[in-house]
Amino acid sequence: MGPMKLEQALHAARALVLADLAAGEVARADIVSLVEDAIAHRRWWVEQWPEGAAYVAGLVAQDVQDALLERYGRWPLCPVCTTGGDLHALDVEPELGPDPHWVCGKTAVAVAPVGSLGTTL
Repeated sequence: MGPMKLEQALHAARALVLADLAAGEVARADIVSLVEDAIAHRRWWVEQWPEGAAYVAGLVAQDVQDALLERYGRWPLCPVCTTGGDLHALDVEPELGPDPHWVCGKTAVAVAPVGSLGTTL
């Protein structure tokens, strides 16, 4: 895979995660910086393993989710489990695979593809 394809995969991952952040109304400058940090980290990763380019969107989503948990709290909150006060974040599945989705880990309901939370939130 050439450098142009790698950059396209990284740009696509950035766009998908930013779309999800915007859908949850959390795309502030400091949070967008977390996306840029994740992209920089994954650029090195995908340069080392070009066959993993199809996995970058899910990995960046997980990286941003982890960084947000450390600094701000859970994101994105599960829209499926809204009763009972048990707020939890969605998971990215597959953890390492193409076509990543946001999934409720408690009910196994696929909520939306990464990049499409705006259709469900």
